[in-house]
Amino acid sequence: MTKTIQCDIVSAHEEIFSGEATMLIASGIAGELGITPRHAPLITQLKAGPVRVQKDNGEEEFFFVSGGILEVQPHMITVLTDTATRGADLDEAAAKAAKSEAERQLADRSGEMDIAEAQAQLSQAMAQLAALEHLRKNLKG
Repeated sequence: MTKTIQCDIVSAHEEIFSGEATMLIASGIAGELGITPRHAPLITQLKAGPVRVQKDNGEEEFFFVSGGILEVQPHMITVLTDTATRGADLDEAAAKAAKSEAERQLADRSGEMDIAEAQAQLSQAMAQLAALEHLRKNLKG
């Protein structure tokens, strides 16, 4: 039985990860997904949040995606997203600033940003902060 599956995480700007994985864990719109080798074919939307790639050597790589599409084929997993960031590259200060700005824009309905855009930015910032917290917990454990 195959122990690994090819996994590619691709943003609009670059391929951020390409390699063999024993499991990929991501947040789909219907809940948490764990994809292993020989998984049934699947296409689903992803929510903004963490994507974890477990490798054959026991290491785990952590990424943040802004949402996107997860495609699973018998021998390949592909994550397509507008924005993907390695967990180590997430900027907590920038995420907190973006959250504060979005909250301010929502409170000040006369601002230049429309409500839907402010809500999307707030959601994105909160997902980044949650991903950072998740990463911190995994590093401690």
